[in-house]
Amino acid sequence: MNISDNQAIYFRRIALRKIVQAFDKGSLDTDAYRIPYEVIPQDAKSSVRCCIYKERAVFRSRTLAALGCSVEEDDEATSLNDYAKEALMRKTPPQVPLTVMDIACRGCHKARHFVTEACQGCLARPCQQSCRFGAISFINGRSIIDEDKCRNCGQCKNACPYNAITFIPVPCEQACPVDAIHKDENGLAKIKFERCISCGRCMEACPFGAIMERSQLIDILSQIKAGKKVCALIAPSIVGQFDCSLGQLLTAISEIGFAKVTEVAEGADITTYNEARELVERLENGARFMTTSCCAAWVQAVKKHLPALQEFISHTKTPAAYTAELEKKNDFVTVFIGPCVSKRTEGLEDPNIDFVMTYEELGAIFEAKKIDPSQCKETPLKPNISAEARYYGVTGGVAQAVEKALAGKKQIKKLALNGLDKKAILILNAFAKGAGDFQLLEVMSCKGGCIGGPCTLQPQANVIRPIKNLVAKSPTVPHAFDEPKKPQ
Repeated sequence: MNISDNQAIYFRRIALRKIVQAFDKGSLDTDAYRIPYEVIPQDAKSSVRCCIYKERAVFRSRTLAALGCSVEEDDEATSLNDYAKEALMRKTPPQVPLTVMDIACRGCHKARHFVTEACQGCLARPCQQSCRFGAISFINGRSIIDEDKCRNCGQCKNACPYNAITFIPVPCEQACPVDAIHKDENGLAKIKFERCISCGRCMEACPFGAIMERSQLIDILSQIKAGKKVCALIAPSIVGQFDCSLGQLLTAISEIGFAKVTEVAEGADITTYNEARELVERLENGARFMTTSCCAAWVQAVKKHLPALQEFISHTKTPAAYTAELEKKNDFVTVFIGPCVSKRTEGLEDPNIDFVMTYEELGAIFEAKKIDPSQCKETPLKPNISAEARYYGVTGGVAQAVEKALAGKKQIKKLALNGLDKKAILILNAFAKGAGDFQLLEVMSCKGGCIGGPCTLQPQANVIRPIKNLVAKSPTVPHAFDEPKKPQ
């Protein structure tokens, strides 16, 4: 699908691009206020809202998020120019990853089951019979649901022989696996950050684009402009996101001004080695199982919502953490580039990860600077990065790498949990109480793995083949019990 077909994504990305263009011209602090007018000129037609003036107000909020500012704390009397000046002077990146634009929020009616015109007024009334809460009555020849009594169990929907009952969700609430989204007194979406795991599912689900990341683009570009040695750490899932080879992409990222571009797959090999050894040690000490620790949203979910699983999480660092640690020894400012929101949380907690950029933001920089990765020369790839490390971004990839690293030493049963949703939370609670027959549990917040992240550029189907092609050209993972050649 062309992104221009999805107006929510289109406007999110154009805000990022406009910010980069103004930064490059050196006019961000004087011309930021013009951006909503440039994107939505006087002769523009409103897409879904009442008028272009509200469209501009919404885009002003998008520009705030692209600057890294909190929309919730916006004083509308403050000019975008002043916010831009604050962003340019900022010493540390935004401490909260997401922001909600109340002006863009539709204020959806609460989630409910609804009887449609397809109702046939059955004599048997199976919907009424199935409801345990007395929420369904029969009026004027058709079923009616009492919203005050309804518990949204869905039994009436399942019982209806005509599929006449539909469920009307609130997309952001429905998508959130940990119930971190709620409505305020005005019916608008708010995030309970004390519950939020920064998975980005709400941002991805909202059809009005009312939830955005607080970008760190200005912080990163300011470091480059200041002449700092900045190293880009690119996640394995970046393969196939742009219409070019990985070698061409390394060159394109360098052209932005990064002093070095490093594959996080280097750190993934270290993670594999250490996680395999940790797993064996834990099992020998009587542990039932161990879970992977690569997904930052999963780690946050355990901290905030699944404390019974805390003892099972691997203590091994993530590939991003190991790679950043290596580059920090060379005095680099480190920028992790990946597909998700949760890495911003990891970056705030890890002193070796200075900033985090998404694939969307990287694409916006390419567009603003007119860099075409497909026209760039090839940068040679490091030959010693394993195939398994480069497959980390696909569900099952981490568990597969650990299993191969243990080949000949220990046979294990592994399980990959594909996506973190409300059902998965129930399953994980059952695992904590003794259910399950496995020794290694891989958990990825996004379905499909990192390639399904909320800030990716391509559908998963488009990136699997490029990843597998690169994997086929890479060596196999080293045995975990060989003499270590990588830092622990």
